[in-house]
Amino acid sequence: AYPNLEWNKFVPEQSANHFVNVQDLFTDDKNSLWVLDSKAADNASVFGSEQSGSKEGKFKLLRIDLASNQVIRTYAFEDLPKDKSALNDVVVDTKRQLAYLSDPGLHALVILDLKTGKSRIVLKDDVSTIAKPGFKLRLDGKDVVDSLGKPFVSNVNGIALTKDAKYFYYRAINQTKLYRIETKYLADQRLSAVDLASKVEMVAETGICHGMIADANGNIYLTNSPDRTIQYVSQDGKLHTLIQDDRLIWPDSLGIGTDGYLYLSASQMNRLPKYNKGEDKVDYPYRIYKVKLP
Repeated sequence: AYPNLEWNKFVPEQSANHFVNVQDLFTDDKNSLWVLDSKAADNASVFGSEQSGSKEGKFKLLRIDLASNQVIRTYAFEDLPKDKSALNDVVVDTKRQLAYLSDPGLHALVILDLKTGKSRIVLKDDVSTIAKPGFKLRLDGKDVVDSLGKPFVSNVNGIALTKDAKYFYYRAINQTKLYRIETKYLADQRLSAVDLASKVEMVAETGICHGMIADANGNIYLTNSPDRTIQYVSQDGKLHTLIQDDRLIWPDSLGIGTDGYLYLSASQMNRLPKYNKGEDKVDYPYRIYKVKLP
């Protein structure tokens, strides 16, 4: 159990020092592992509302020193609306001492100041952070909808930070465009909402995408569930296919190793009972795959 057994004990009433729902991991250039523990309130979750569900989410971001395997600091996001937030992915800009997070519940990006622990909500309801109305995911020959006919929908979700921390890439799942913005603008609190939105760039048409990551060469990798592919956008803005494989059922989380390989998971979200009239169609066990980088 990492970083120790105590953190991994499920004790919901003591969520401050126990994991509740680890959502994302990020390793920075200062030998720190960042762990986003995010349990959204049900009315903010991509899974929808449940009558017996929680009214408020539980969120924290841990910084773990990989040299000592000790938790150095915990951020609690006390200034976020816990009934509406659904923190999803995180990247850390050590140069500016900021963390950038996607929040599909708020339809926005969240910027966390790592020095003060205070956060800001930006680009809320921008065209770059919201799902396209009526846009449905279609996998395995059918729409991804629950038993009530409600489709899976996620606003801003996958994110990536270039290695030089110059550009932050992001997008919603339920649309087809990849966006980016220079981090110097995200860090500039003097910019109005309108001015900040004007700095957003549309990079490429990519189709549906879930997880994203950047490599050292500036390529942005994206997972595509309908096509069961891993794609990447090169620095010239062109879209390439890295691999297509039928085992990539809803590919999502990505990691880049020191061995020149891209590691990824296949979440099989569309095969959960929620989207199959109560029938579990997941092909167990869950698997991690790797593919050579270009």
